[in-house]
Amino acid sequence: MNGIEVMVAEHDNILRFNNVVRRACAGILEGKEVCIGDFRNMVEFVRGYADRHHHGKEEKILFVDMVAHLGQIGRNLVTHGMLVEHDLARLHISELEAALNQYETGYSVGAKLDIITSAVAYTKLLKRHIDKENAIVYVYAEKNLPKEVMAGANAQMETAEKEAAESGVQKKYLAILAALESKY
Repeated sequence: MNGIEVMVAEHDNILRFNNVVRRACAGILEGKEVCIGDFRNMVEFVRGYADRHHHGKEEKILFVDMVAHLGQIGRNLVTHGMLVEHDLARLHISELEAALNQYETGYSVGAKLDIITSAVAYTKLLKRHIDKENAIVYVYAEKNLPKEVMAGANAQMETAEKEAAESGVQKKYLAILAALESKY
């Protein structure tokens, strides 16, 4: 698998995660209690897998090459599109964590609302974001980056993937996802 194929597979895992989050939030709306531990695991999954692991490869490898080699279109796609959305996703997760903290200090309807709002906003953003990356950004990069640059990016992503596997990143976060999927 080349780097893009690995990132598309990671997108599939993130979309599975989004379904879990939405089901957990729907449960709250149906009267179930907020399971703080599960939502903390969701925050950990996003920060460790979706952001550090997945977005890290995009931001440190692929997007750097796109900005350097694809002119204004590449710069616009990355700096005014994908990176802005990565930052917005981080904001939603920070707001979710703040709402969880507030909820833990004493139940409030406002904190519960903020948990649901932040979590669902994240899922909606990531769904659109992933659709754009898979259908536009990655395709544009593969078609337009010079072959030697794309080969270099693939080699760097392969190295990053191997290092992550050696330290158990994928195993850890996919186990969290599987546990959440079995519950929700």
